[in-house]
Amino acid sequence: MQTSLKGAVVVALSTGAVQAGGIERTPQSPLLLYETGNVLEVSLAYASPQLTGKNQSPPFPAQDFDNAGRDFYLPSFALKYDLTETWALGVIYERPFGADVAYGDENVVLGGTTAQASTHALTALLKYQINDNFSAFGGLRLQQASGRIHLEGLAYGAVSGYTVDLDKATGTGYVAGVAYEIPDIALRVVLTYSSAITHDMETRESGPAIPVDVTGDGVPDVSLPLLDGSGSTEVKTPTSWTLDFQTGIMADTLLFGSVRYLKHREFRVDPDSFVLVTGDGLIDLDDTTAYTLGIGRRFNDRISGAISATFEAPTDILVSPLAPTSGYTQLRLAGAYKASERVTLSGAVSHFWLGDGKPQTAQTARANFSDNRAWGIGLKLSYHF
Repeated sequence: MQTSLKGAVVVALSTGAVQAGGIERTPQSPLLLYETGNVLEVSLAYASPQLTGKNQSPPFPAQDFDNAGRDFYLPSFALKYDLTETWALGVIYERPFGADVAYGDENVVLGGTTAQASTHALTALLKYQINDNFSAFGGLRLQQASGRIHLEGLAYGAVSGYTVDLDKATGTGYVAGVAYEIPDIALRVVLTYSSAITHDMETRESGPAIPVDVTGDGVPDVSLPLLDGSGSTEVKTPTSWTLDFQTGIMADTLLFGSVRYLKHREFRVDPDSFVLVTGDGLIDLDDTTAYTLGIGRRFNDRISGAISATFEAPTDILVSPLAPTSGYTQLRLAGAYKASERVTLSGAVSHFWLGDGKPQTAQTARANFSDNRAWGIGLKLSYHF
């Protein structure tokens, strides 16, 4: 298969990814290991989510939410180098998980609530080509994470005004996978496992004084700073399984796709003081599975393109205010231009139809988010050497 067609397919699968059912922003793909020869890639993706909704009325006054989503950029780079005829090295930097949600101050229910989280990951992989049909790969992933959450509004009751800062922390995990190929028909099936990564994050909490019934007569006697404190919070980024496949279906045409499962339930943020007061953590997500199917086509020696669709089924309609949608459908258009024997330019545009969700606290819907959209754009420069 020509390099330009490979470039379009890889871009269609990996560039500009935005996950609506959880915290994932990039798919952490190992497919670079299957590029022909040595290659250096530099990418930049931009995403613009539109998250609007209304208060649950009654009991709250009817108010709209302006866009609670924030635009974000995702830079990345990757290097694949053939050490021998059977061994290849891959090094990948990306920002795989994140969140950036902010509710406008004018809304009385959730106004002022914000959540920011970011990660940086560096993955080193080795691939061993067992024979023409089978290969295996594995390696280590170093990941840094940090975050800040502020809760505000009537939906949070007595803990409105609570803030937690989660300082930068670094954790390690691993990646392992196997692949089966039939080169004559461009068939490849790749199964990849990525472990959860644990971060022990230094934590600072603050919030309003909490009314406490000291005498036991059912009437609060005093307000205490129970939300204030510092310590350490264990936060995990989730385990994932991915099955990628491709096969030639006619001359210069490739069918490709993937199935990706993320164990989002592993991602918890449970600061000590907040759990002591409320009996629960700050966020609770459902596991997700996303299905992708697409077609790539080489039009000539320099230009190729691809189109793909992704579907992630909605889970519970009651969602966290910090992730106010559930599931999504995505359409992605990609193209690649082989500028020379060494340089390929690729790009992709994605449109997302985000699933409906009802942000809740205490298992009670506080708002209704529906008919939301997002756009993603990605560019990639590949240099073969």
